[in-house]
Amino acid sequence: MDIKLLCGIGLGTASLAGNATTAKKPVIALPQKPNVVFIVADDLGYGDLSCYGMTRAQTPNVDALAHNGLRFTDAHAVAATSTPSRYSLFTGQYSWRRNDTHIAPGNAGMIIRPEQITIADMFKEAGYVTGAIGKWHLGLGDKTGTQDWNAEVTPGPHDIGFDYSYLMAATGDRVPCVWMENQRVANYDASAPIFVDYERPFEGEPLGKDHPEMLTKLKPSPNHGHNQTIVNGISRIGYMKGGGKALWEDEHIADTLTAKAVEFIHQRKDTTFFLYVGTNDVHVPRYPNEAFRDKSGMGYRGDAILQFDWTVGQIVEALHREGLLENTLIILTSDNGPVVDDGYADRSVELLGDHRPWGDFRGGKYSSFQAGTTIPFIVHWPGMVEAGTSDALFTQIDLYASLAHLVGQNIAKDAAPDSRDFLNTLLGTDRKGRDYVIEASPQTLSVTDGRWHYIAPSNGPAYNKLTNIELGNAPHDQLYYLKTDVGEQDNVAAKYPKIVRKMKRILDKETAKGCLLGK
Repeated sequence: MDIKLLCGIGLGTASLAGNATTAKKPVIALPQKPNVVFIVADDLGYGDLSCYGMTRAQTPNVDALAHNGLRFTDAHAVAATSTPSRYSLFTGQYSWRRNDTHIAPGNAGMIIRPEQITIADMFKEAGYVTGAIGKWHLGLGDKTGTQDWNAEVTPGPHDIGFDYSYLMAATGDRVPCVWMENQRVANYDASAPIFVDYERPFEGEPLGKDHPEMLTKLKPSPNHGHNQTIVNGISRIGYMKGGGKALWEDEHIADTLTAKAVEFIHQRKDTTFFLYVGTNDVHVPRYPNEAFRDKSGMGYRGDAILQFDWTVGQIVEALHREGLLENTLIILTSDNGPVVDDGYADRSVELLGDHRPWGDFRGGKYSSFQAGTTIPFIVHWPGMVEAGTSDALFTQIDLYASLAHLVGQNIAKDAAPDSRDFLNTLLGTDRKGRDYVIEASPQTLSVTDGRWHYIAPSNGPAYNKLTNIELGNAPHDQLYYLKTDVGEQDNVAAKYPKIVRKMKRILDKETAKGCLLGK
């Protein structure tokens, strides 16, 4: 059974039972509403931080947050790839309820539509100033391929609740390779107007597949497709012309977005703010700043982890310097699981050694196995969150409802239909968490309750040879008992048919409430 068949079980639109809108808990008494900062890494695996067991290199700034905060061991994104994961984070809705939340091209139109109510809208309603900086990958403009990159691109982040934005239009490996500040190209160069196409190359613009001698920083891995327009010595996905002085330099992506985040904190220090920081680390192409290049001993991927840790340290230091750290709730996480070779020959595979980005889990990015969605998740709020470790089942989709409770906001009728209020879990006073989490890979859905993990049948491939990742697809039921088989090696579906039926009923119930993938 693939996603299309799963989603065919039901076509209703009812919201998730237990939604915070139906069972509002008393608002926590706060002397002052806290600032809230999301730090969302890209493709950072469960085992990629020293506080989660990495030994090859150290991440002291992240470790300090974990040491003084709450480190979760069973937290999940709800999708194994970036666009659907971030969609659910911002909207509180499972991405598989729509048919257009797959990995977005660089010229995608806005996936979150202006009429949708987002977590940023909720914070604005609560009196917060809101900002989004860094990785976006949720589309800009009204329709795919219709953007005028030489003018304001609308709709955009401002239309879904963000007062300020400084964003990559898509991802580092996709054109256009420019920063968008408040929906206009930052540092726009009128002498080099920008044109983008994902079907046809521009005459006279060299492509990586034809001019490998021009790839001075990175070369693409064979057959991945990152061999089209060349920007700053790296070939990308898609075709682009122009940009001039507005084009980013990959070695300065991290310090640029970090500087913008620090600037946002400084300029809004006298307000109460919500800030989303989506780093490009550890996504490809990886070409870290010289300060981190070749420092990890694990290739550019390991260097990018060190660079991410530096970004975290700069943000924490800025909050401390402005006297805001004590009243700021920091949530640090990743959008999905890890991938080592995702398109560029950056020596990350050769130099990986005994490092296990996926920790003890099986799979990785794109996969239905647990490494696809089990992610680092750290909560830091001095005086309000007791330091320690939580093995409660938690998911990023519940941040919407949980934080609405925190700041005293009721959730609008049509908003966040799948988000539930687990504020006590987030703050560490409840160590049970959710009853179950629905997870999506590109081919199928799965469900975990923290003990059992069930993967629905799928006709998708079992293995991705390009990324060297097991995808978890199989034409039969899969069931794993995570308490003794965290690596998901022993499929016990035939041995426990009652558990399989229970998990199928959960998927039947959830997909019957509304599922549009494949429709």
